[in-house]
Amino acid sequence: MLSISTCIDQLTTKIGKFTNGVILLMVVVTAGVALLRYLFDVGWIWLQESVTYFHALFFLGALSLGLLKEGHVRVDIFYRSGSPKFQAKVDLFGTVFLLIPFCVLVLSQSFGYVISSWVIFEGSRETGGIPGVFLLKSLIILFAVNLLLQGVSQILKSWNTLRTREA
Repeated sequence: MLSISTCIDQLTTKIGKFTNGVILLMVVVTAGVALLRYLFDVGWIWLQESVTYFHALFFLGALSLGLLKEGHVRVDIFYRSGSPKFQAKVDLFGTVFLLIPFCVLVLSQSFGYVISSWVIFEGSRETGGIPGVFLLKSLIILFAVNLLLQGVSQILKSWNTLRTREA
């Protein structure tokens, strides 16, 4: 069980490392857009739209890493001082009854939205924009699947903690 969890955690970490590069690229491009606009009075729609793509890729890709590294917001009045078994129970409950249903809801509600975008290879509404809106929308499904996988990893780890005697 823990080998599956380890594989999922490694995938999440690789995606997270990739998004670190994306955020740096987003900052550089945003600065470039501002410099081009205000110093040279030049602007390209595709360059401006690319910031939105980088932003979406970063946040949707990094959310599962936040879950893995426990970097998400937690109201831990009792959690922090609880035993590892108590923490595992809280994590298990939250993952099974909150995270998993959320991921399933996102997948079920976005699937048609994304597919319809792929059918027409939806592009930017702006002339000179990026012709890959369908790829941007696909990030929604990738986000939900990645978060769902990380949720499975959390379940496996919590279950393992509950099964061991000296947790």
